[in-house]
Amino acid sequence: MRLSVIALLSALAVSSVEGFAPSFGTTVARRSALKMAVEDNEVKEVRVGVIGCGRIGIVHLGAITKAPNVKPIIVSNPTVSKAEAAATQFGVPSFTSDAMDVITNPDVDAVWICSPSSFHAEQIKACAENGKHVFCEKPLATDLAATVEAINACNDAGVKLMTGLQRRFDPNFRRVKQAIEDKEVGETIMIKLCSRDPSPPPFEYVKGGGGIFADMAVHDLDMSRFLAGSDPIDILAVGSCHIDKSIEVLDGSEKYDTASCIVRYPGGVQAMVDVCRQSSYGYDQRAEVLGDSGMIATDNVYPNTAKIYRNEFTGNADMPYDFFLSRYTEAYVSETIAFCESLVNDTPVPCTGQDGLAALIMALAADKSAEENRWVSFKEVVASVYCSNPLNCEILPMDCFPEGFQPAADPRELIIPDVDEVKNYSVKSAVN
Repeated sequence: MRLSVIALLSALAVSSVEGFAPSFGTTVARRSALKMAVEDNEVKEVRVGVIGCGRIGIVHLGAITKAPNVKPIIVSNPTVSKAEAAATQFGVPSFTSDAMDVITNPDVDAVWICSPSSFHAEQIKACAENGKHVFCEKPLATDLAATVEAINACNDAGVKLMTGLQRRFDPNFRRVKQAIEDKEVGETIMIKLCSRDPSPPPFEYVKGGGGIFADMAVHDLDMSRFLAGSDPIDILAVGSCHIDKSIEVLDGSEKYDTASCIVRYPGGVQAMVDVCRQSSYGYDQRAEVLGDSGMIATDNVYPNTAKIYRNEFTGNADMPYDFFLSRYTEAYVSETIAFCESLVNDTPVPCTGQDGLAALIMALAADKSAEENRWVSFKEVVASVYCSNPLNCEILPMDCFPEGFQPAADPRELIIPDVDEVKNYSVKSAVN
């Protein structure tokens, strides 16, 4: 597959897009039903279905109901009583226990996938097969091969796929990004990010959760790439357990409740990430960027600005927001609006499947680094994927690849073009 993609690149002279963007393939985009309906003035709103009515599904339903011109029309959950409760809470007219009822509903324009991670890949593929645009909470899949397959399924079907990485839409982090783009602090030298939860999750949550890098640090790793504005080179990660000693019996990075990473980017830019599952002073989410002419940093977000001044204490009257559900309420609404605007206006989504793939690669590389106590190149992780075709991929040891197969060194070699890249190429071809 790699050779054919490179050949097409040479023949078509198409430049790749920065940020793990794909090489150009042969997919033909289909015009979305939503766009046609809007152009025909038959639809004024984006009609969505939501799969999963657990904690994160409820968060997204809340965001959807706050977004203008977005209407949830059906929700699903295996425990149908949860779907019914969510439908009642948010005024959704239909509920079901079967996710396929959402995916095949003819009135649904886009599907929000908020189910457990192990179901994401197959549900994304089913959405693509039924011509539905997809918003999927991270991760897109639980392993790299399934992630590539899910992205390619959407690209092959000509539907849009957005990865839910809500911190990119938080006004504090976006202000830091703006400062970098506007050179307010000069050229970036160093990026620092921290995430510390108020209290550790239960043992049952940690077990099978993929480890601290994939489950927790993935947001910070993605944010480092977002702020750096380029693709990472390699990573060094370490982990330890300080809070809940019961998890030390678990495998891999699931046994860590504390971890740190150093990520190297082009031009000598360094990113440092630290995460911990417990912070005695509240939910700690901060970013700092040092440039060659200044620095920009964010503080934690508080429910109010009140301060107390006393003999023995001066400071905020209350603790920071206690968890991501309250801390990132505005970000969830903003990402919902951004996705729906891309559907209505037929523009690229702001956080793509490629971004989700890159975040997973970074988390897997961090896991490998902590386990093997060494720097790990992101190319090492990418090279483990073998695809017999874009929709059939697997993870293989290097000595098990078919004879003559050359492993990919860049994720873009694994992905066929998405609907917007195909459209842009078609426009350029027409102009030329």
